[in-house]
Amino acid sequence: MAMTDTFSTSRAISPAQHAVLDYGVAATFFAMGARYRGRNNAAAALAFINGGMVLGMSLFTDYPGGVWRRISFKTHGILDGVQAALAGIGPLLFGFAGEPEAKAFYAQATSEVGVIAMTDWSANTDMPSLS
Repeated sequence: MAMTDTFSTSRAISPAQHAVLDYGVAATFFAMGARYRGRNNAAAALAFINGGMVLGMSLFTDYPGGVWRRISFKTHGILDGVQAALAGIGPLLFGFAGEPEAKAFYAQATSEVGVIAMTDWSANTDMPSLS
């Protein structure tokens, strides 16, 4: 067994852990939106859009914590990449790339890339049985 095999299995984020992270990220974006409202409305709008994306994907993903389970966990991973890209280029698109508020979006995009890289996208997403 290669060292990379040990690393990839021992440090992988499970679907349940990923769900917890997702709901935390959505809450963080909503808090950012509330904080930036009135001070930097473009940043607030981008934060609310990102929060809505993450919350919507989480509610519709087939993983522990998903409510309607219409999106596969693997598709969720692809959509995470889209959300990370929006967070990363959003400050430029929304016209506040050089302002202090942009740093939070750059940090979240970087963090999201790390979570995407560490998540076990082939893991079983079934809920454990209680029996």
